[in-house]
Amino acid sequence: MAGAKQYAKPLAQLITELSKLPGIGGKSAQRLAFHILALEDREAMALAEAISEAKKNMKYCSVCGNLTDVDPCTYCSDESRDPSVICVVETPRDVSAVERIREFHGMYHVLHGAISPMDGIGPEDINLKSLILRLQDERVKEVILATNPNIEGEATAMYISRLIKPAGIKVSRIAHGIPVGGDLEYADEVTLAKALEGRKEL
Repeated sequence: MAGAKQYAKPLAQLITELSKLPGIGGKSAQRLAFHILALEDREAMALAEAISEAKKNMKYCSVCGNLTDVDPCTYCSDESRDPSVICVVETPRDVSAVERIREFHGMYHVLHGAISPMDGIGPEDINLKSLILRLQDERVKEVILATNPNIEGEATAMYISRLIKPAGIKVSRIAHGIPVGGDLEYADEVTLAKALEGRKEL
């Protein structure tokens, strides 16, 4: 990173590594680096230890592909959850997002990406084989496709839908549209079209 060259080597290296994090530009990396150096030794060591422990102990669940420290993960081993519904998401972060609403009580499946021919990512490059294996469980009655509302997410949802519909399993797609508190005049055409498409009777 260009701006890091003016600093002593250990600080420059810290800034360079921090700037590799998503959403962290050069200035943010510098701010974080100076903040870390201003911490007391025990606080800085606790941060370094937390990163090391998370990296060492977190793995992917052998059933759903979510990040976990136990295998199977807490969602897959929770007998109170509904095994007849599987919500398919792109990343472990998406699982956390769905869980925050406290409305979904089924199971999850994490794809770790989306189909993107432009980037050379095909169906074989995402966690799809294990989903097909899970659908052999006769308890599964519905798959909710909660991939992102972008070109890759839509392509992935369509591909999975075409793949599993012949098995007689219900396939649904999360609705997309105008956010609560949003104004119609500021919505783009695609969002507005999706909102109309996903309308429901009152």
